[in-house]
Amino acid sequence: MAALFFGLLWVVAFNRATSGFIVMVSATTYYFDSNESREGYADVGLGFHLAYMSHAGSLAFGSFIVALVQFIRIVFMYLAEQFKKTSGDNKLVKCIICCADCVLACIEKICDYINAAAFAYMAVSGDGFCTAAWNGFLLNLKHILQYAWANVLARMFVFVGKIGLCVLNCCSLWAIMKYLTHDMEEISSPAGPIVVVGIFTYVCASVFLGLFDEAVMALMTCLAIDSDLNGEPKYGPPTFHDALDTIKGG
Repeated sequence: MAALFFGLLWVVAFNRATSGFIVMVSATTYYFDSNESREGYADVGLGFHLAYMSHAGSLAFGSFIVALVQFIRIVFMYLAEQFKKTSGDNKLVKCIICCADCVLACIEKICDYINAAAFAYMAVSGDGFCTAAWNGFLLNLKHILQYAWANVLARMFVFVGKIGLCVLNCCSLWAIMKYLTHDMEEISSPAGPIVVVGIFTYVCASVFLGLFDEAVMALMTCLAIDSDLNGEPKYGPPTFHDALDTIKGG
């Protein structure tokens, strides 16, 4: 059962890695196919080819690391719960378990970020996982402020998008039930259907908007590599260069 559970975690992590890598390759091809005079195209087909034909082993290895950390954390929490039952209401035991779970959660987040950096660099260079992870880590350290600011903006946009979609769908449901189907007259409270729609909308928005983080990571990697090779960004869409000119002029 433990082996099957670990296999399930690995499959889920691999599916997440492949979908994110396809988005990264698409964003990378869009960036390097564009310049200040023309807007290029995102090659999604190339992303599928690289994900399942050229870099499937690297994606599987990165997914294995994430699944292993998740498996260790889940097993630890299961054993911790059993230990808490036998130890009774021991404050010291609870504190140690809480600290250990926090450490494992931090390790999981670090592995996720290193994987994302490795996959983004892999989408640009075509290197294997270990080489891409090391070079991507060094690139993140060199441009740490730009990466941090881009991640903050991306998370803000994703959060606003999730909340906006939930509010829009819930308001639309209320309007439809009140003015079109007239279901308000047949139910005592619309809270139940609205809550269900809100939860379903949030889950769907999290799945689709979650890929925005991978696109931001890929574009930031492209920008950093472009700047390091050419001194100033040479590629990117015209709107990107217009924004750079505005910043320089300001």
